[in-house]
Amino acid sequence: MQKGNIGVTTENIFPVIKKFLYSDHEIFLREMVSNAVDATQKLKTLADKGEFKGEMGDITVHVKLDEKAGTLTISDRGIGMTEEEIDKYINQIAFSGVTDFLDKYKDSANAIIGHFGLGFYSSFMVSKKVEIITRSYKDGAKAVKWSCDGSPEFTIEDAEKEDRGSDIILYIDDDCKEYLEKFQIEQLLNKYCKFLPVPVAFGKKQKWSEEEKKMVETDEDNVINSVEPLWTKTPSTLKDEDYKSFYRTLYPMQMDEPLFWIHLNVDYPFNLTGILYFPRIKQNIDIQRNKIQLYCNQVFVTDQVEGIVPEFLTLLHGVIDSPDIPLNVSRSYLQSDRDVKKISTYITKKVADRLSSIFKENRKEYEEKWDDLKIFINYGMLSQEDFYDRAKDFCLLKDVDGKHFTLDEYKTLIKDNQTDKDGNLVYLYANDKDEQYSYIEAAKSKGYSVLLLDGQLDTPTVSMFEQKLEKTRFTRVDGDTIDRLIVKEEAQKSDLDEKQSDNLSEAFRSQMPKLEKTEFNVEVQALGEQSQPVVITQSEYMRRMKDMSRYQQGMSFYSQMPDAYSIVLNSNHPLIKRVLDDVKDKEKDKVAEYAKGNPVVSQLIDLALLQNGMLKGAALDTFLKRSVELIK
Repeated sequence: MQKGNIGVTTENIFPVIKKFLYSDHEIFLREMVSNAVDATQKLKTLADKGEFKGEMGDITVHVKLDEKAGTLTISDRGIGMTEEEIDKYINQIAFSGVTDFLDKYKDSANAIIGHFGLGFYSSFMVSKKVEIITRSYKDGAKAVKWSCDGSPEFTIEDAEKEDRGSDIILYIDDDCKEYLEKFQIEQLLNKYCKFLPVPVAFGKKQKWSEEEKKMVETDEDNVINSVEPLWTKTPSTLKDEDYKSFYRTLYPMQMDEPLFWIHLNVDYPFNLTGILYFPRIKQNIDIQRNKIQLYCNQVFVTDQVEGIVPEFLTLLHGVIDSPDIPLNVSRSYLQSDRDVKKISTYITKKVADRLSSIFKENRKEYEEKWDDLKIFINYGMLSQEDFYDRAKDFCLLKDVDGKHFTLDEYKTLIKDNQTDKDGNLVYLYANDKDEQYSYIEAAKSKGYSVLLLDGQLDTPTVSMFEQKLEKTRFTRVDGDTIDRLIVKEEAQKSDLDEKQSDNLSEAFRSQMPKLEKTEFNVEVQALGEQSQPVVITQSEYMRRMKDMSRYQQGMSFYSQMPDAYSIVLNSNHPLIKRVLDDVKDKEKDKVAEYAKGNPVVSQLIDLALLQNGMLKGAALDTFLKRSVELIK
């Protein structure tokens, strides 16, 4: 028997491994199974090279649980180790079996994953003792057993093992007993090992027994992984249903089908494969994040991919697999470097190219999916300059009638009729067709086009367009009276003198309701006899700032400010003229008393509030009763 100390620089290596080396203790199972797959892949490589002439036979990796013994065993029929190799690869943490192996077989060992030595030591995060019983594939090799109880001391002795390969036996620590539960192991294998390139079996398959009236085990291995996941296959061999089926495999709780997908496959200047799906995002960005799974040679690494793809692409779902993505020692966190930047740029380009091709090849289908795509494309244009440069050609604007336009098409459509006296192109929009119906109709009566901007990111997108598009201004259709939305000539002046105007304003101002965090400013304007008697508008600037405060840090003070509305009295309307006739000669202190007793003033105010969704509760009830009285 050989005894010795593991070759590390400090005796405190095990506490470090147990607490700090890996972000999650559960990763030990990924490392153990990955190592078993590595050992099997190595043997395949040797067989391909003609250096192993034996039969491969069944190469399934087996994970076995023994709750009574308190052990979890991972067994493979791979390359195995000799006593000398154990001493080099297990006892000397600084060395890596994979590194040496890749140096020798760099042209054919692409499927080797991990760094065997250090990955193996993750087992001590959950184990009070670990044993390796192994036998090398080499002719005449003897089986050996390595054992360590979590101190730097180890033992190596002869063992009995008829077959090649390794059994790693983990004696689970008392404070980690959850790893002796079948359900827990099943979950972890499904999370980390679902697509490993070598079959991985955990227990036996079960079937229903009519005799026993329960599920019973069969003799068939319960293989938990798909050794050839869809992203490893050639796109030309796959059908739409294959991609949809794989999406359901990745996201069994996702009810909607994806809009479409991109199959990534590049081997220069880096290796990258994968499938990215465009989900139906609807209106909630946050719940859609972190659905991309990152793999390294089919081993799950993380679904926190912000470092590898641009922020807006975290809205996509799917899989990215690359051996070239640099990972730290636990493979759990991405390190930023130039290779990551290249991959990020490549993915952005592929996404933009895919969207562009769909738009050009089948615009009708693209328009049908626009409501789901819009939030994704807006997010990309807002967060990444180079994506805006690509997306501006397939970004669409939709009007209130459901027609779609590119930015250039819409500019051509409105430039003759919606250019103001200063040469600015004015884009009118609504964010609720029903609430802003009368404003939309007033704009249409002028021959104006009105866009529908009802998405989660439309407010910051509008501000971006104003910066990007020359001499362009966006105004919500209820942001001002129709004549002042697009000012083409000097405004028509009211023929009222100062006292008449002040008295008319006071009559309505005195009867305005007191609403929390709401301010009303009353003004008089000649809008024409056919326009509404009272119109409520809200400043485009202030409303947009309040909307933006929900997205941008440092703007929260806008959300604390009261909503400011303008109450515009149309001095040309007969009802306003009737009120004016009653108040024009009154002293100012008598105007409010008159207005309080005039139901027409209150009715006109309530009608304007009702039109803007601001009349509720007791005020609405009073309005309804007053309406009945006025009809009598």
